[in-house]
Amino acid sequence: MFEFVYLWIFFLLPLPLLIRYLLKAKQINYTQVWIPLAEGLSEQRSSTARGSLTSIIPWLAWLLLLAALAKPVWFGDPIRLQQQSRDMMISLDLSGSMQEEDMPLNGQTVDRLTLVKNLLKTFIEQRKGDRLGLILFADHAYLQTPLTFDLKTIQQMVDESEIGLAGTKTAIGESIAMAIKRFVENQNEQRVLILVSDGANNSGSIEPIQAAKQAAKNNITIYTIGIGAEQMIKRGIFGNQRINPSADLDEKALTEIATLTGGKYFRARNQTELQNIYQTLNKLEPINSDFMSFRPEKDLFYWPLSTALILLSILFITLKVRGPYAL
Repeated sequence: MFEFVYLWIFFLLPLPLLIRYLLKAKQINYTQVWIPLAEGLSEQRSSTARGSLTSIIPWLAWLLLLAALAKPVWFGDPIRLQQQSRDMMISLDLSGSMQEEDMPLNGQTVDRLTLVKNLLKTFIEQRKGDRLGLILFADHAYLQTPLTFDLKTIQQMVDESEIGLAGTKTAIGESIAMAIKRFVENQNEQRVLILVSDGANNSGSIEPIQAAKQAAKNNITIYTIGIGAEQMIKRGIFGNQRINPSADLDEKALTEIATLTGGKYFRARNQTELQNIYQTLNKLEPINSDFMSFRPEKDLFYWPLSTALILLSILFITLKVRGPYAL
């Protein structure tokens, strides 16, 4: 849409006539003063002296100068931008125990990592507007994907993650420390870490509770998810046995980590519980819905200004050829 920002400028259009009237009223005499623009605006000589062209050009140039001063602007369609996104890191356990096949998925029993990956991709897709990153940990923690708005890349990295890629142990403390480092580097105030694990910290040089305290100091909220069924039937020499495949899960530590940072601990024993956890996380950490709107604008003042200068140049050349006028 085109508009003039200072439309009131056009009220100055009759100003040359007003100046001429006031000067004439005071009977101020000018001797041999040659002002081409004022000449054309204030007094129209006979057509034999200057012609109709030199009478019109000054007024047209004055109008164009006013148009430039009025700041003509072309406004584009409104664009909505999210004011501030949330930085969210996903820390995924790839230790050996994640290959335990004790999780139901669509009527079949799959290993823990397969279930997590299957449902995590849907959760990632729903986080449009947030900046996500991915940390993988086992013997040590590794940054697989830095914080990005490219959710498809995050989904691909999750899908390509494999057990044993980073070792067989569980370095929970290192994964939290890695997330802290990345959050601090990106300087976003809204920081969330989702930590998914099925065991206890048994690797790395950083204790999980110590790392959680440091996370709290840096305004990082950690939500922990404990993965694994509570019981399963295992065949043995002496027949079937009912065992707890999640005996190594350190729920106490995961709960304390979440509590220290203002987050929450969740227990996922099956597909339904994990789906509900992701839905709860979406409610606890909703997508930022605050938008600011702006319209791109392009200044056009140089068009009337350059045209006015061209017209004045033509007038200058024309009058100089015919000679100056005394007012």
